[in-house]
Amino acid sequence: MDLQTFWFVLIAVLWAGYFVLEGFDFGVGMLLPFLPRDERERRVMFETIGPVWDGNEVWLVVAGGATFAAFPEWYGTMFSGFYLALLLVLVFLIIRVVSFEWREKSASPRWRTLWMWANTVGSTGASLIWGVGLANLLHGVPLAANGDYAGDFADLFSPYTVVAGVAVVVLFAFHGATFLALRTTGDLCERAARTARGIAVPAAVLAAGFLVWTVAVAVDRNDKDVFPPALPAALGIAALALAVLAVFWRRRGWAFSFTALGVIAIVATLFTSLYPRVMVSSPDFANSLTVDGSSSSHYTLTVMTVVALIVTPIVLLYQGWTYYVFRQRLGLSEADPHEGDRVPRKLPSGIEGSS
Repeated sequence: MDLQTFWFVLIAVLWAGYFVLEGFDFGVGMLLPFLPRDERERRVMFETIGPVWDGNEVWLVVAGGATFAAFPEWYGTMFSGFYLALLLVLVFLIIRVVSFEWREKSASPRWRTLWMWANTVGSTGASLIWGVGLANLLHGVPLAANGDYAGDFADLFSPYTVVAGVAVVVLFAFHGATFLALRTTGDLCERAARTARGIAVPAAVLAAGFLVWTVAVAVDRNDKDVFPPALPAALGIAALALAVLAVFWRRRGWAFSFTALGVIAIVATLFTSLYPRVMVSSPDFANSLTVDGSSSSHYTLTVMTVVALIVTPIVLLYQGWTYYVFRQRLGLSEADPHEGDRVPRKLPSGIEGSS
């Protein structure tokens, strides 16, 4: 494997990691208005992702930085052509970040409801745009002969890319519900499990349909054979089917694992369908950006590889340790029935407690 291919695969891995980790906390955000019965339960839902959500977003930063350094032409074309879409993602992410902090500034029900919905809108909106954006890399966008984007914002929306966005939203909601069933106790845990069962079949069907459609798009618009894109697509469909079974069999750990595999399979199918191109041009296929044609110099990729091999294991160990520390299930405090009505104080570790 040459360095260009290595970095293409690594960027796919980074996107898969981002979607798996950010996917479940986006899913929790989507369920905030519907799953909890009161503010105390809503507080528990926030606390399940409170220690990890910002760490999950590091995967997005690293994926963007790796694309910029390894494939500058791809980065430049994508970020200029998808400018408005990426600006929308940034707005949604900012709204979501602010919601974590500002909802605790007042105990007013209206105030907390406002920021609850802000988190839900931010989580849903960012998920939708990410699905639409990544699907466009394969479906094709208007590119000039010099690689510049020659379309407008409306060109990013087609039946395939919209289905991609909706599939990502529903799958993340399913992923988030299985996560909550693992991380909570009592009535909230049971309602999360029931919600997962309710979402399971629609999410699996929609995501499976998107995977099949992705293989068809790869053959039709990217000059690919059915194999190898069909392999991760088939594995993804199998994982989603097993996730549905695990949810109904009340195997909550397996359900979460299989939804995570389903998310990974979607990213793997998209990138496998895309290679050896990084961005398909439509209608002029000859203008497509390729892995070799848009990469940095061999020396740059060599230096990046050495740094990545040293730093990546450290980052993975640290994040794994974080999840290990915060592995305990969360539930309502029977000793203090008014805990959810108080304004919490900030702890140095980022965990919220009541003052």
